[in-house]
Amino acid sequence: MVFALCTAFALSQAFRTVGAIMAGPLQKEFGLSAQALGIFSAAFHFAFGAMQLFMGIGIDLHGVRRTMLTAFPLAIAGAVLSAFAPSYGLLVVGQVLIGVGCAPAFLVCTVFIARHFPVTRFASISGLVLSIGGVGMLMTGTPLAWLVQEHSWRMGFAVLAAASVLAWLSILWWVREPAPTGGGPRESVMAALRQFGALFAMPHTLGIMVLGAVTYAAFISLRGLWLGPLLEERHGFTLVQSGNVALIVSVISLFGAPLFGRMDRGGPARRRRIVACAVAYAGFFAAIALFTRAWVDVVCAVLIGFVSGFIVWQYADVRAAYPAGITGRAMAVFTMAMFLGVALMQWVTGVAASVAQAHGADPFRAVLATIAVLLVGATIAFAWLPAPKSDA
Repeated sequence: MVFALCTAFALSQAFRTVGAIMAGPLQKEFGLSAQALGIFSAAFHFAFGAMQLFMGIGIDLHGVRRTMLTAFPLAIAGAVLSAFAPSYGLLVVGQVLIGVGCAPAFLVCTVFIARHFPVTRFASISGLVLSIGGVGMLMTGTPLAWLVQEHSWRMGFAVLAAASVLAWLSILWWVREPAPTGGGPRESVMAALRQFGALFAMPHTLGIMVLGAVTYAAFISLRGLWLGPLLEERHGFTLVQSGNVALIVSVISLFGAPLFGRMDRGGPARRRRIVACAVAYAGFFAAIALFTRAWVDVVCAVLIGFVSGFIVWQYADVRAAYPAGITGRAMAVFTMAMFLGVALMQWVTGVAASVAQAHGADPFRAVLATIAVLLVGATIAFAWLPAPKSDA
């Protein structure tokens, strides 16, 4: 069942990283500015993040299987619409549909793990799920670059739509977890929303969410949007060469998540390690912003892919910071923060690139510097804001 759920998560990972390969062809066909390109990529993540609270309620009230089978067809419809979109506006609508359809994809995995595996194994199994799901990013490296170069970006969306149908069928066939039941009456939607309000009222929630909003966003903004244009425009790489680098970054990230999951030790040490990794992470983005050598950009991108594995510690931190009864909703809130953060960062970096271009500056330096500054600010907030009582 975990593997079947991971197939949808892998497609979600693929959809959110198509921008790095499709950016150039989309700009040529629709005449997009850097800001418009940022909006295209952010549309998926905004829709994905905005739906997390509702998906969390759906999982709690109706179960993992029913929620996933109901939502994921929207991703298929969005991919088909994107493949045939005659205009930029409809392309963005397609991204919104894909984002809504993929919204429960990772959340169902984390909730399933939290319900069926002991706390001590949560980080390691979550890391394994992230690694399996990362196969989706491999699809949007060299394979997608070749497909787009030989055929078109539309064919890329068509192939992803077909793969999404297979993922939906695998969940229909294999996942059999029933909706949660209890001895009393079923909780109402309003009662579920009040539980989310209680989460936000806890003093340690703010620091967790602030850092959660930028760490994954930083990786996806690079891997899923700016890496291809950076290598092609700054260093003259071909589309397939850029795809090769994206593939390497994706493969390295597959090893990072399970490795960091196995290294998790819990307690106050986990939060200190999160801070240390976040600072190093920001340093790699700053290096790409400051230096313009191809080998520096490639090496730092690979290191970013590996170090992004520490994000699994953030999920473990959330798992330990809240009572077991609201674990699913805590995961939903954290995932919402992550993907709204992705949408915001991709929009902000698109604006930064456009402003830099308007003033004759290097747009990629502006993009990477903006990401580095956001990471440093969020890390300071995480370190200084209240921590969970058990970790204080």
